[in-house]
Amino acid sequence: MAAAVFDAALRGDRRALSRAISMIDDRVKGVLDLIGGLSPRRRGGPGTPHVIGLTGPPGAGKSTLTDRLVAEARGAGQRVAVVAVDPSSPFTGGAILGDRLRLEDHALDEGVFVRSLASRGHVGGLSRATGQVVDLLDAVGFDRIIVETVGVGQSELAVMEVADTVVVVLTPESGDVVQTMKAGLLEVADLFVVNKADRPGARVLQRHLEQAVQLDQVPDEGWDIPVYVASATKPFGLEGVSWAIEAHRVWCAGSGRPTWDARRAEGRVRTFLDLVAEDARVAAAVRLGAADQALSDGLRAGTENPYLAAAGWVP
Repeated sequence: MAAAVFDAALRGDRRALSRAISMIDDRVKGVLDLIGGLSPRRRGGPGTPHVIGLTGPPGAGKSTLTDRLVAEARGAGQRVAVVAVDPSSPFTGGAILGDRLRLEDHALDEGVFVRSLASRGHVGGLSRATGQVVDLLDAVGFDRIIVETVGVGQSELAVMEVADTVVVVLTPESGDVVQTMKAGLLEVADLFVVNKADRPGARVLQRHLEQAVQLDQVPDEGWDIPVYVASATKPFGLEGVSWAIEAHRVWCAGSGRPTWDARRAEGRVRTFLDLVAEDARVAAAVRLGAADQALSDGLRAGTENPYLAAAGWVP
């Protein structure tokens, strides 16, 4: 059944595409084989399609900027897919998947596909299924794929292993540059956008980021990380942001190809580790739920030490 759904999705059936993504998210049996059998255009190099990652703290305006980038791509005749990752409840696993509402201006556009994913507790600002969904959207033939992460804090940022171009969106209220460095954003950014340009401190944050980038940047790497001040709601300054995104795509396809290849290599390793870890977690949950009720009861009662139990557990 899953194979038939994937085949229909690859032929352009949008309903089947939505079902296929749900199967990926739910880890339906046989889905990994289907994903592994795809022949995405992305293997031909960066920009085929161009995968843009938007990350930054909550409330920075990532969704509004996504809306502007979608409109720009559609104006150029490109087909666009948006994968928006929202935080999920630690109790139910559900999430308020609000990006469909924020992008409602494109709801009737057949050239735009929007899908929200719950993070389900996955670290790094993405859902476990994000990379697999991007591979499917790639194989379907979208020209631009925008991945919007959960508002990130101090955690590893997996978006750089999925996206060709990572845009870090900040606001003057996001905190100082030291907090940005602690969150690892300097290491993953291909360009910075200080959003909400009308707020006090926007230009000051821009100057501080530019100084931090100069100190952190590796000499002769070939790509100078720009910092733009913009307002996605006005709009203001977005032309420069769009130009930088395109310039980075061109750089990745040219002299920056080794950097792009290195990212993809790390992404493949991360994908393997994530899938293995997920399998181990599921196996442990199944064992606690049925196969080893005594261990489960002991952990709940406090008679079993969780560290010693984990150290002696064999998957």
